Amino acid sequence: MKAKIKLFIIMAFVFVMAPVTVQAMHIMEGYLPLGWAILWSVACIPFLIMGLKRLREIYGASSTNKMLLALCGAFVFVLSALKIPSVTGSCSHPTGVGLGAVMFGPSVMSILGIIVLLFQSLLLAHGGLTTLGANTFSMAIVGPFVAYGVYKFMKKKGASIGVCVFLATALGDLVTYCVTAFQLALAYPDQVGGFTASLSKFLGIFALTQVPLAIIEGLVSALIFTVLIENKALREDGAINEIY
Repeated sequence: MKAKIKLFIIMAFVFVMAPVTVQAMHIMEGYLPLGWAILWSVACIPFLIMGLKRLREIYGASSTNKMLLALCGAFVFVLSALKIPSVTGSCSHPTGVGLGAVMFGPSVMSILGIIVLLFQSLLLAHGGLTTLGANTFSMAIVGPFVAYGVYKFMKKKGASIGVCVFLATALGDLVTYCVTAFQLALAYPDQVGGFTASLSKFLGIFALTQVPLAIIEGLVSALIFTVLIENKALREDGAINEIY
């Protein structure tokens, strides 16, 4: 009962913080030149193929997995819709993808992530269709793979589950914005210092808002993961029904 109350409080807190406006954005519609928009979209294709295969395996394993997949998708949707205005053409917000990567592996998050980003671009004017590939690559591909790698590394080092999940999700969030800064710097190099100067500026501005957001996401993700273990929805080692 206590575990269920904890989970309810966490999710209530997240939903209360959800934005009341719809001006939030990842990289906004039309902001990237056409060539870069196409390049990032093509780069996503092999990961999406892997994600579809992984999704079928997970979805067919048990009804518990279906429920947990839905939870991960909702978690990504709500957290990534929170926004703090940042550099021109983008904003800072949690991503939520690290939790699903830790639970199911990183490839499936490419599918959940692109679905979330598509709905946000169509319903919330958050991101855009022309920048869907770039946003998917940073938030739904690189972020989850980094989170998964950090989680596995920390487990091998003998860290507690809570510490593993916290570091994995927080660093997955931060790396997402490093990639976004990289994408923006490639598209818009500084007139004087070129790509390097532009990247430094984007990273510096993002850090002001993204570091505290990453810490908050790590804490919330670790709490949810712990509650799921207490409810026996997850094994203590993080594997879901022994399929991952």
